[in-house]
Amino acid sequence: MNEERPPEPLDFFIWTVEDVGLWLEDINLGGYRQVFKENGVNGEYLEGMSMFTTEQILRFIRRCHMKWGDFITLCKELRRIKVACLKGEQKVRSPWWAPSCLSVVFVKVAKRNRQSRVVSLKLEP
Repeated sequence: MNEERPPEPLDFFIWTVEDVGLWLEDINLGGYRQVFKENGVNGEYLEGMSMFTTEQILRFIRRCHMKWGDFITLCKELRRIKVACLKGEQKVRSPWWAPSCLSVVFVKVAKRNRQSRVVSLKLEP
């Protein structure tokens, strides 16, 4: 990932710890970048936060030394990304290896897969 740009929101499911750090900077929570890195918070972890119990949320906040307001901001930003994915508002990048004749097909399939993943996240208990 390019260190100068925040990661693509559509790819947040596969963000690395470094990508999460760049995103935190982008949403004005950069003060938590190092502690998130130390705790191994990546995109998969962020995705799973929607299923956290109250006890897990409190443990996360304590471990990351987060203020409640910052945690709420984090959750709102995650929700914004998930809703944008669900609505298909995020751009899908074609892989560098895909021939141009397959790019349109790849983008359609990728959008459909990402949207269904967000829907499944939303519907899980």
